[in-house]
This record gives sequence, structure tokens and C-alpha cells, in this order.
Amino acid sequence: MAHSYTPGLTVTETSVLRKRRLLPIPGTVTVKTGAPVQADTVVARTELAGKVHVVNVANLLGAAPDEIRDYLTKKEGESVARDEVIAESKPLIKWFRTEIRSPIAGKLESVSLITGQVLLREPPKALELLAYVDGIVVEELPSQGVMVECTASLVQGIFGIGGETWGELAMAVRSPDERLAPDHLQPAMKGKIVVGGSFLGADTMAKARETGVAALVVGGIHDKDLRELLGYDLGVAITGTERVGFTLVITEGFGVIPMAAKTFALLAAHEGQKASISGATQIRAGVIRPEIIIPKPSKSATAQPSGTEAEERAGIQAGDQVRVIRDPLFGRIGNVKSLPPDLRLIETESHVRVLEVGFADGSSTVIPRANVELIEG
Repeated sequence: MAHSYTPGLTVTETSVLRKRRLLPIPGTVTVKTGAPVQADTVVARTELAGKVHVVNVANLLGAAPDEIRDYLTKKEGESVARDEVIAESKPLIKWFRTEIRSPIAGKLESVSLITGQVLLREPPKALELLAYVDGIVVEELPSQGVMVECTASLVQGIFGIGGETWGELAMAVRSPDERLAPDHLQPAMKGKIVVGGSFLGADTMAKARETGVAALVVGGIHDKDLRELLGYDLGVAITGTERVGFTLVITEGFGVIPMAAKTFALLAAHEGQKASISGATQIRAGVIRPEIIIPKPSKSATAQPSGTEAEERAGIQAGDQVRVIRDPLFGRIGNVKSLPPDLRLIETESHVRVLEVGFADGSSTVIPRANVELIEG
């Protein structure tokens, strides 16, 4: 049988997930292997060095660089308060004295007798690493972080923005083809992950920010609305650090596209349950997909570790559900009817491998294999 190796988009009721939680710089791990954790549990912490400020004492006092220690009122390593005098001139008449005050609260880190500059550093900032998902710590990574495992339902999206958050799932619409409108967002949805249908516009996103929802999940969005939300065009770099007031996950693509029935049904079945969500997306090498994770109370005996099934499959097969990821059928979902082994000539005059996809309305078409994405379950 001919096979097609293609990236998969996972939408599954039960999977065993492992999340590696790592600090950006070495620190202290605060939990032990075997410990149960919640999404907001601190699993590791460290300190980020404070910002450095440069004060040119020699210039301000009109002194030679190698003489500035004579004018300093603070020594290296000593703490300073904001507006505290750190150096002063010593004129015969005190009214002519020049004082140099610290622009920050922090400490005097170093003095250069070559440049005549003093370096002041702000206090370090504490960084706490959270578990992100409810689960069990299965591995400690000394000075770095931990590995958290959970049995959960998993939905991966096409695109997202915004960082990690969590909250209760709330269904705002009744069907996957219904648009998410501003009046769907109620005050009771504050802090929740709100699931829409086929589309949301700029007005709905403005209402979401006003309402204080934790996240929005919807089928499609117009790129101009996304640009208006961000204030700039997104490039090809990884997303996830945007601060727009909520996390946004798009499950199907750009435009008005109904959410896949399987995705909508899975999310609806877990309405009211706690979920973790991340909009982080990377579409280049090392693909990162936005995700919604709904932890289960305990492990299921039938659960498989995330990625295991994909590794064991021979590739896309007849009967598999796929999504078209290129125009003119972008976003349509169907099932593979056949996988012709021979190369076919397409409109670009290239010879490529193709597959035949059948849609719910009874129609079918032949599509290059590179133009579809496997929906894994």
C-alpha cells in the first residue's frame, strides 16, 4: 500500500502527555518526583539579574576618571536607594557642591577608573516556573526544572497567540458553524476558556478583553483583525509572548471556517472542566502547535503517550481524516478514499504524489499529498 508521511494535528479524547518545564537559567527545583501538582504549582524558581544603569561620574563632576573613588559616597557592593547621593564634589564652599544621585534602587556594582563610570544594578527579579498542567512530577531535572505527566484530552490548533494559562471551559455557541459574537461573552465568563464556532471579529476580541476571559478558541479569524489586535504584522517567528489580554487559539485557519465537528464535540463534552491552554506557535522547523489540554482525574489504562501512535503508524492511510491546508479548498475536512501510487501532473506542471479525499457532501477531489494535514485521534 502507498503511504504518505504528513504532519498530524492531534484531536484526541485520551492521551498521556509529558511536559518538560525548564527554567531559562539555573535555579532551584521546588518539587520532588512523584509529587502531584496543579497548573499553578511552582515547580522551580530562579532570579533574573536586574537591569544595569551607567552613571558617568567623571563627566558629571568634571574629574579625572582615575580619581572618582575620592568622590564616591558608596562602595562597590553596597545598596543604594533611589535618589540617594552616590558621589559628590568637595568644594571649599559647600553651596557649590555637586551631588550625583542614584536613578534607581539597587546596588553599586562596579567602578571603572578607566572610563570614570559607575555601574548600578536594579534588584534581581524572582522568576517562578509553574507546572502549567495538573499532573504528577515524573522526573526532576536538577537546577533546571521537572517533567510533568498527565492523562488528558488534547486538542491542537492551527495557530495561536498568547502565553500559557488555564481556566474552566465554557461553550459560548451551540454549533461549530456559529460565529462568536460580542453578546456571547457574559460577565460569568471572566477567567474562563471560551469556545466559539466558525469565526470571531475584532469587536468580539475587544469584548473578550473587557470581560477578562482567560482564552478564546475558535475556528477562524481574519488576518486584518489579528493585525489590529496585535498592532503589527506577525512574521514567521514563534508566537506565545504576546500580551493582548487573553490567549487565542485558532483551530482551522484564516477566514470564516467552521470548527471541526470532532474538535467542537470534544470540547463541548468537557464543558465546565479545568483546562490548560497555550497559543505558542512555530511553523518552521521544530513545529510547535497551540494546544488545549484537559487533564483527567486519573490515568486511563488505554491511554497512549502522546506521539507514540504517530511513530508507529506507517503513514497516512485510506479512511484517515484529513484537513486541506492549501487553497482553493483550504480548511475543508474529509476522509482519504485512495492513495494512488503513481505521480500526477498538477497545475504547476510538477509531478507529485496525490490522494483522493471524499467530503461529507458526497463530493471528492484529488489533492497533492503535501496539501493535507492528518487529523490524529
